[in-house]
Amino acid sequence: MKKRKLGHSDLYVTELGLGCMSIGTEEKAARKIIEAALEEGINYFDTADLYDFGENERIVGQALKPVREQVVLATKVGNRPNWDQTGWTWDPSKAYIKEEVKNSLKRLGTDYIDLYQLHGGTIEDPIEETIEAFEELKAEGFIRCYGISSIRPNVIREYIKKSSIVSVMMQYSILDRRPEEETLPLLHEHGISVVTRGPLAKGLLSDKLLSKATEKGYLDYSYEDLSEILPSLKEKVASARSFTEVALQYNLANPAVASVVVGASNPEQIRSNSAAISSNPLTKEEVLFIKEVTKPSVYREHR
Repeated sequence: MKKRKLGHSDLYVTELGLGCMSIGTEEKAARKIIEAALEEGINYFDTADLYDFGENERIVGQALKPVREQVVLATKVGNRPNWDQTGWTWDPSKAYIKEEVKNSLKRLGTDYIDLYQLHGGTIEDPIEETIEAFEELKAEGFIRCYGISSIRPNVIREYIKKSSIVSVMMQYSILDRRPEEETLPLLHEHGISVVTRGPLAKGLLSDKLLSKATEKGYLDYSYEDLSEILPSLKEKVASARSFTEVALQYNLANPAVASVVVGASNPEQIRSNSAAISSNPLTKEEVLFIKEVTKPSVYREHR
């Protein structure tokens, strides 16, 4: 599987990453998913301290222990669980980040994290303090590099100006093209990679198509919109290939994107997604057609 450089770092991530949130807590089944990913050549694994309140990190770390030096292990921080694990509160403080990284390292069974990401963020955060925490962790050798997970242009602009982030994780798909207006070009200009999530738009961009749609539609698309757009896309760009291929290749067609992170609940999904990533890229004409029949900006984020 092809790899792409992650920002200004020395990390190279596979074009398909495994989003580990969906692997579940049954350890044997989860291991089979991770093993299937490794067999397909995937080297990028994304988890978070919040997933299953730390259990996800533990399972992922144990499964990857034999190949730790060959993979890029990413996790996230910023959501502080309540003492009874019934919920969480947002805490991007330096004190919390520097304490929580120790817990993540312990659960992951490793002495360093390749990519440590802030799991959200608002413009009201103590951004300089947050950056200071990540920079100190990098200097101390606990993390190799850091990034943020955000779709807020105002927050992203602050981190571009003030930090040495190498990546931004954000939702991006054929049906959610918000990042194309400003964020993707800006990050690409500054040499910061984008890691995308949600490329299949909750299954609407898989071969299940409208069977995954609800009366509410999707973002600013009504059910009627989807009833027109999805069959048109199927006919014009997915008649000879799976819709999953089209969806994943659309993300990879943007030069800012380093990796597409997709979840999986069984090994078969891993193999299917791997085949889609390894397929032929979309042509310029196909990309243009997709942009012509979909909305360039579903809605604007608060700035």
